Amino acid sequence: MVKTDYYEVLGVTRDADDQVLKTAYRRLAMQYHPDRNPGNADAEEKFKAAAEAYSILSDSQKRAAYDRFGHAGVQGAAGGGSAGYDPSAFTDFQDVFGDFFDSFFGGSGGGRSRNRVRRGEDLRYDLEISFEESMKGTKVDIQVPRMDSCTACNGSGADGADGITTCPTCKGRGEAVYNQGFISVRQTCHTCSGRGNLIRKACKECRGEGVVRSERRLKVNIPAGVDTGTQMRLVGEGNPSLNGGQSGDLYVVIRVKDHAFFERHENDLHCTIPVTIVQATLGSEIELKTLDGVEKVKVPEGTQPGTQLRLRGKGVPRVNSSGRGDLFIHVEVRIPEKLNKEQRKLMEQLRETLPEDNEPREKGLFEKVRDYFS
Repeated sequence: MVKTDYYEVLGVTRDADDQVLKTAYRRLAMQYHPDRNPGNADAEEKFKAAAEAYSILSDSQKRAAYDRFGHAGVQGAAGGGSAGYDPSAFTDFQDVFGDFFDSFFGGSGGGRSRNRVRRGEDLRYDLEISFEESMKGTKVDIQVPRMDSCTACNGSGADGADGITTCPTCKGRGEAVYNQGFISVRQTCHTCSGRGNLIRKACKECRGEGVVRSERRLKVNIPAGVDTGTQMRLVGEGNPSLNGGQSGDLYVVIRVKDHAFFERHENDLHCTIPVTIVQATLGSEIELKTLDGVEKVKVPEGTQPGTQLRLRGKGVPRVNSSGRGDLFIHVEVRIPEKLNKEQRKLMEQLRETLPEDNEPREKGLFEKVRDYFS
């Protein structure tokens, strides 16, 4: 079965940002949620399709793989043997729907606290490497500016045990309940912003933030074959959580410098080499300095301008896989602009020995037009 494009499922463009994705997902999930459509199999399938699409597109690494390779790039990314409905996508369902989720679907009871643990923010680091490093792989030390948990207060933001107190508004639950007729609406406590506690005396080091600015020195292993736009995920190296949750991740985004001689097309390399008219006519063997060392390239007799030669397995290594692409050599036949007397004499002698009907293998434009109208 051909799977529908994830962007079409959510009804968004391919350049949609996270907020647009979240809004589109919320609208579809509210429309097709099983609680609103009991026994409706079609609504259930659309609900699952929206959850699958959002679980892929809301993850920057999965989205990059999908944008580049389509559904084949995210096989197994959403649970099971292939990209599909993933129940774990609903672990942060309330993050998408906010306070309206509890009031609309009824929540799970009045005693539940909204002071939930949230993971830290993800970070991005742009790393530029040379063409040679991308071909062979390398190890790079980077300095990443980030936030770290304050060691003075262990991330609490309070100065000492008596520096923090329970929020008097929500009694430590992190949420407040408001009755509007027969409907109970749960909202994040505005007094403590959902934390459930208040800082009475702020930590002097972090000034109550619980985190301090720092720089983390990391060693990044760059595999051979990476290209501009490749993202590498370092789990847990992002900003820490503000309430004891898991730290975010660090995404290292690669930019590869252009090479002066070789040009990359996916996993293949291309280059252009000049040869003289004598080398092209009589054939020759030239030495080509590649990224693997010097290679001998045979130029066949009678090589025409624009001829393409191929060295198999001399291209770009395939990332996280075996094998390499190929190296394509484009031959450029150089015609001398000036000849000395001896050279001109030899060329004239050559012209006399060539037959008058020595035409190119393919007819030129003039000859094709002439033949068509004759």
